[in-house]
Amino acid sequence: MNKLFLVSFLGLLITAYAVAGNMLYDNFNILGELEDLDIAEEGAELLEDPFWISERGGKVLVNVDSFGAVGDGVSDDTEAFRKAWNTSCSTPKSVFLIPPGRRYLVNATKFQGPCADRLVVQIDGTIVAPDEPNDWDPKLPRLWLDFSKLKGVVFQGNGVIDGSGSKWWASSCKKNKSNALTIESSSSIKVKGLTIQNSQQMNFVISRCDSVRVSEVQVSCPGDSPNTDGIHITGSTNVVLQDSKIGTGDDCISIVNASSAIKMKRIYCGPGHGVSIGSLGKDNSTAIVTKVVLDTALLRETTNGVRIKTWQGGSGYVRGVRFENVRMEDVANPIIIDQFYCDSPKTCQNQTSAVQISQIMYRNISGTTKSKEAMKFACSDTTPCSNIVLSNINLEKKDGTAETYCNSAQGFGTGIINPSADCLNSHDKGYILIDHKENNAELAERIGDRITHTEL
Repeated sequence: MNKLFLVSFLGLLITAYAVAGNMLYDNFNILGELEDLDIAEEGAELLEDPFWISERGGKVLVNVDSFGAVGDGVSDDTEAFRKAWNTSCSTPKSVFLIPPGRRYLVNATKFQGPCADRLVVQIDGTIVAPDEPNDWDPKLPRLWLDFSKLKGVVFQGNGVIDGSGSKWWASSCKKNKSNALTIESSSSIKVKGLTIQNSQQMNFVISRCDSVRVSEVQVSCPGDSPNTDGIHITGSTNVVLQDSKIGTGDDCISIVNASSAIKMKRIYCGPGHGVSIGSLGKDNSTAIVTKVVLDTALLRETTNGVRIKTWQGGSGYVRGVRFENVRMEDVANPIIIDQFYCDSPKTCQNQTSAVQISQIMYRNISGTTKSKEAMKFACSDTTPCSNIVLSNINLEKKDGTAETYCNSAQGFGTGIINPSADCLNSHDKGYILIDHKENNAELAERIGDRITHTEL
């Protein structure tokens, strides 16, 4: 009997060691996958500005002034813009030019493709929207400047797109408010140097697009302007945003359903609600977001830092996300996952299903928090967050001690973690802290020496 017990015990011990070792290597693999996650930044070079004055440019200049645009900010230049667009869109190697030094009043307009090859939209002047709700085109209540079905088009210049949204903000209603600049159902798009400001609702929307490169863009709205997301990405793949400054009354950047391979680099955010994935899963919908990277950002006095937000009752998943090299300055909720998001005047009903959140890395994130909870992982009891990786986190509260809150969240960490995240644990999964500098041989040696369950 004693021999049988001893053999059984040894068998269980060997199995436990094997499982723990496998989990350690699983964690190491997850860490490696998240560290290697990247999205190519390369794209076609933007043309030199002002390239059309060169005899070698070979461009056909289509100036809106030539089609009757006045540019005094009072006269309606919508029809002139439509005529100029139709000409430039049908002409190879053309430049749709909004010249500098003028203000063009343009009502809601759809600029549709497909267009001839190598079209450039050169915005050097200012385009302004009507500032009275009663002057808005009732046939196009949710858009202003909408570009669609384009391929290989470059948007560039030092001009301004001004949504004149103040009277819409005062009504504080999400209905019948227009987004300023929308690029949809397009591919191989470049956007550089533009300023987008004062939108009624979202400032710049990238919808159902593939291969978009955005650089040196400024987005500006007052911090109290409602629902004025800076750059909103939906249903799009292979998008790179870089070297841009965003200050709004809502998310500086928001990434929602059916989006993948999104990279943000060298981003300034503030004021605003931070950089968000979501919201996702509203009205029991399915949402999928994968392969998102934020690398090098400064968030200043925002109401959130890096955030993932989902509604109860949704389904789908968020997977493969890395937030790294982020500086927080007086930010509330610097690191937050909220699976109980409820942007509704009514209390949201408790539901068991949820968008699954896994393989999320936070690395080299430092600064100051306004809120007591510097890190908050509020995850679903039925669909817990898993494989959350913390690496070199240092968040401090000026007037007190920062804390970490967890609900149904599991993960592991490396390096310094401040505030400590003892609540983010995986006792039943055999997790062990991993130093990313260790190699496979060192890890194997550690497994042989000791198998332990370790909290952050």
